[in-house]
Amino acid sequence: MRPRVEEVRIQGLGVIDEAVLELSPGFTVVTGETGAGKTMVVTGLGLLFGGRADPARVRPGADRATVEGTLVVAPDGRVAQQVAEVGGDVEDGALIISRTVSSEGRSRAWLGGRSVPVGTLTFIADDLVAVHGQMDQQRLLQPGRQRAALDRYAGDDLVKPLRAYEQTYKRHRQVGELLGELSTRARERAQEADVLRFGLAEIEKAEPRAGEDVELREEAERLAHADALRTAATTAHGALLGDPMSGEQGVQDAVSLVGHARSAMEAVRAFDPVLASLADRLAEAGYLLSDIATELAAYAESVEADPARLAAVQERRSLLTGLTRKYGEDVAAVLAWARQAAARITELDGDDERIDELTREHAELTERLGELAAELTAIRRNAAERFGAAVTEELAALAMPHAGVSVAITESGVFGPHGVDEVEIRLAPHPGAPALPLTKGASGGELSRVMLAIEVVFAGADPVPTFVFDEVDAGVGGKAAVEIGRRLAKLARTAQVIVVTHLPQVAAFADQHLLVEKAGDGRVVRSGVVALDQDGRARELSRMLAGLEDSELGRAHAAELLSIAEADKAAWEKATRDKAAGGRAR
Repeated sequence: MRPRVEEVRIQGLGVIDEAVLELSPGFTVVTGETGAGKTMVVTGLGLLFGGRADPARVRPGADRATVEGTLVVAPDGRVAQQVAEVGGDVEDGALIISRTVSSEGRSRAWLGGRSVPVGTLTFIADDLVAVHGQMDQQRLLQPGRQRAALDRYAGDDLVKPLRAYEQTYKRHRQVGELLGELSTRARERAQEADVLRFGLAEIEKAEPRAGEDVELREEAERLAHADALRTAATTAHGALLGDPMSGEQGVQDAVSLVGHARSAMEAVRAFDPVLASLADRLAEAGYLLSDIATELAAYAESVEADPARLAAVQERRSLLTGLTRKYGEDVAAVLAWARQAAARITELDGDDERIDELTREHAELTERLGELAAELTAIRRNAAERFGAAVTEELAALAMPHAGVSVAITESGVFGPHGVDEVEIRLAPHPGAPALPLTKGASGGELSRVMLAIEVVFAGADPVPTFVFDEVDAGVGGKAAVEIGRRLAKLARTAQVIVVTHLPQVAAFADQHLLVEKAGDGRVVRSGVVALDQDGRARELSRMLAGLEDSELGRAHAAELLSIAEADKAAWEKATRDKAAGGRAR
């Protein structure tokens, strides 16, 4: 579903007090007497889509001007996604956009119920509307838009090579950025490698073992307290098993005491199982005490004060402490750092080879980009020639028979995301005149007609769903005016078209006719925009033709214009049906 503007409410803008525009999906025309506020309709649409806020446009006596629009959009489409990104809502496919301008010049905007910067409306508008009026910035006057529109006009011929170019360009940028990073960081990489090699050499020279720091700490404690440890072990051994060398008499050791207790119980153990169990446990305790005493004796003999070994241990611990201070909290962490450093050195040493590989790939990609860019340029030049001829032909029917449109394609020499081409649409108002950019080569009224011709030629290629034209019929009449109406109606077959006009020949081709009524005191009354029925259209066209709504001659001419328009549209519809039927038959 293509988005479209369904309704616009305007309050306090210019001469408009309050007006509601219910817009047709096809071709809507807005007419009215001079000064009735027709142009304010275009101004209101411009404000709605991020146009410049001019406090002078606020109606005298009003605090602010307000424009609110209801748009029909696909709930899962691009526009709905953009609205969701700023926190707005699209309810049942309806998007509400609102803009206010105070008499002091302050401006506020809302999108889907959420207050947003005015620039957000401009961003959204790129996918919604193209406003063509003397005071409005034209979408297709932007160089990037002209290139994109020409690419769509070129069609399938450009799709495959453009996709190949874009993929190659993306890889070319990635390789270039990586190559630049590696090249500019060569000194840093060399310094990093030197630091890592120094640390790795220091660790390899020390040859630390995992857990060595713990073992050395325990050994240092034993060596530093050797006398105290030996004394403690000897004393404990004497307490458990006695010391025959002490010469002390009457002192019983723990093992002997436990033996006496066991012997006392052995004599009567047969009389009570409980006592027998206790006797067994005393026996186990005696064996355990004897074993401990034996081990204490062996330990006491093994402990020796060794100042030389203690010094060596302390020196080794000092060396390992130096390593842990630099490379990790313990020896295990130091060894892990060494492994990582070795891997990083291998990676850094491989960067030189990587640079050589990337340099070769970058050169190959540059050559390929050049080939693809040249192919794109050739396709665009061909499309530009066809496009220029088609627009020039359209202009001949729009009362600009001597004007010519061309598309200048300049190769920038710099690879961009879409090639090397700079695309600019130019206009030569008459033979012999230089072809200039559109903003310099046409007056306001001419520019609107040129833009209409361009939009007609681009119809189907340009994805914008709504076009607004003001002053498109400036300075023309008669047959040229009829042709403008025909082309607007043709454009409306693929998009929503809203036109402010004073020409009945244009208005006759509309699918919907809105009249801006003017009150007797020169102001627009409340709800001053009305939709005309068939009889109302005839009366309004008669007024536009003869200045009198009830002129018989004017009414007859109006009926003739409406008949011509209806016949043309019926012929278009039949041709469309026949074409569709032919496609199904194939």
